Amino acid sequence: MEEKILIIEDEKDIAKLLDYNLKKEGYRTVLSHEGSASALLAAKERPHLIILDLMLPGLDGLEVCRRLKADAKTASIPVIMLTAKGEVSDKVVGLEMGADDYVTKPFSIRELISRVKAVLRRAAVCGEALEIYRAGDLELDCSRVLALIKGKPADLTAREFELLKALMTAGGKMLSREALLEKAWGMDAALEVETRTVDVHIGTLRKKLGTQGRRIVTVKNYGYRFESENK
Repeated sequence: MEEKILIIEDEKDIAKLLDYNLKKEGYRTVLSHEGSASALLAAKERPHLIILDLMLPGLDGLEVCRRLKADAKTASIPVIMLTAKGEVSDKVVGLEMGADDYVTKPFSIRELISRVKAVLRRAAVCGEALEIYRAGDLELDCSRVLALIKGKPADLTAREFELLKALMTAGGKMLSREALLEKAWGMDAALEVETRTVDVHIGTLRKKLGTQGRRIVTVKNYGYRFESENK
């Protein structure tokens, strides 16, 4: 089955460039040129990946991303943000909002295609995984991209799920902040985003997990590890 990519880009020339080259690589594409109806379109089309421009008419890309990640139908769809803004602060905001990668205009089409393939590979790994990881009252179901506490779904973002998955599947080993950035955000993010982003997400994740959040232990000056023994 061909993988479907939703392109949300208001600059027609860039949208056509992306459409042509992605089709050339064998992907199916759906185009949208404004933000206000894009979240609904994503819920209808259920693409495998979304390329989302930050500067959109009607509704900006950050708000579109927020709505995508807040909707159960689209929360697990990976997002690559595409924008003219190149400051680190903008990248942090985009990634913290739930984007999986960030490409700055002007960009090389070869680089973008490479990023698309990398993000789709990461998504497929979890999508195809059948393992269910358990620790006390906490259960992680990779096949359904779902975390459960005493059988009830935890309200995690896609990024928080990826962080928890990385920690729970590490076998009790300590993971540095850089390693967590690489596993949950991708290799490129580890080079571009400050490691404090991990601390922010870990703090939120612990709160959402309640008492089970104590299983995520801080290793001072290094990173984090997950304790699977009963707590």
